[in-house]
Amino acid sequence: MPAARLRKTFVAATFAALCATAGSALAQVAFNFSGYGTLGVVRSDNDRADYQVDLFRPSGPGHSDEWSARVDSRLGAQVSATLSPRLSAVVQVLSQQRYDDTFRPIVEWANVKYEVLPDLNVRAGRVVLPTFLVTDTRRVGYANVWVRPPVEVYSLVPITTNDGMDMSWRKTFGDFRHTLEASFGRNDPHFPEQGASDQGQARARKLFVAVSTLERGASTFRLSYGRTNLTVESLDPLFDAFRQFGPAGEAIARRYELRDREVHFVGVGASYDPGPWFAMAEWAKFDTHAILGSRSAWYASGGYRLGKATLYGTFASTHAHNDSGDPGLPVSLLPPNLAPVAAALNAQLAAGLQTNPEQETFSIGVRWDVLRNAAVKVQLDEVRPKNGSRGTFHNAVAGYEPTRTRLFSVTVDFVF
Repeated sequence: MPAARLRKTFVAATFAALCATAGSALAQVAFNFSGYGTLGVVRSDNDRADYQVDLFRPSGPGHSDEWSARVDSRLGAQVSATLSPRLSAVVQVLSQQRYDDTFRPIVEWANVKYEVLPDLNVRAGRVVLPTFLVTDTRRVGYANVWVRPPVEVYSLVPITTNDGMDMSWRKTFGDFRHTLEASFGRNDPHFPEQGASDQGQARARKLFVAVSTLERGASTFRLSYGRTNLTVESLDPLFDAFRQFGPAGEAIARRYELRDREVHFVGVGASYDPGPWFAMAEWAKFDTHAILGSRSAWYASGGYRLGKATLYGTFASTHAHNDSGDPGLPVSLLPPNLAPVAAALNAQLAAGLQTNPEQETFSIGVRWDVLRNAAVKVQLDEVRPKNGSRGTFHNAVAGYEPTRTRLFSVTVDFVF
């Protein structure tokens, strides 16, 4: 047989063998499909500003729409595959209101998980960012009693994913189960510019989150810490303008700019759920060490179950720790032609230093599990901005003054 023909025969045979092997392996893979969704509407009695669920929502109930079906409605679908006893993979696609006011689907999770040891797992790809007590189910309305997690706390870190890897180690000590988690990676969130038609983007690099969770029976205690190097390029023009004023402006820019700035997060949470009733609380603080300052928030929530109905209440509060006393550039020492420009820059700096919201929210609601995989929720919120802050409101009309606002929400949550 000629050598060329022999090589072709060998290649064909090898290819056929690989296809047969791959087909056999694929036949042993176990696939699972699941999903979740929420259909919801929320009404605000404040027609002069929009209620903002997180920084990535361009609109909300209030000024833009008295009734909004965009804030809480979403649909997610997930495919998981067991490739071997130790190897698995998952892809989750989510459609919800985005920074550009579309519902274009995005990949929420896409990772491969390997069980190194029975108690040690490693994942790589796009993984969940384990920041808060209900991190894994933050988008799954059916898994939570509220219409939405308390905005005061959960808007501190609105990003939910990490592009990188994480590790999880679990160990049981008598009646206690302890879980240690560590995440490493990056994120590039988009957000709508306030008062502008274009969008902005932040860059989170060298992202690291460590979480310690202790469970015993119906009790859970969680401690988390995170850090990242944050860049918000939309703020660069402001600080580039300050630098034009020499050493004084350079000092202000170095102090407040958000370019590769190391920011920190710390959180504590606890819950107790014996079945007939539940109670939970979280406290967290996020510090940018820059123009956005720092902010702390907490909530306490509890409820009682009566058959298929759950009655619940929540109080949440957020407080800003802003450096509002910075005078900015010394306007009186500048030439007359530069003084107005410096005054305008100082005004922008002062506004930025007052960005963090301060407010309190009291919520009451009822959840009714109408089906095995569906629940209807009705929730009333009273939001009270404090200390002259606009709170979590944006898209305000000219001359808007912060005011107490009531929200009425109805959702249908389901899983499949």
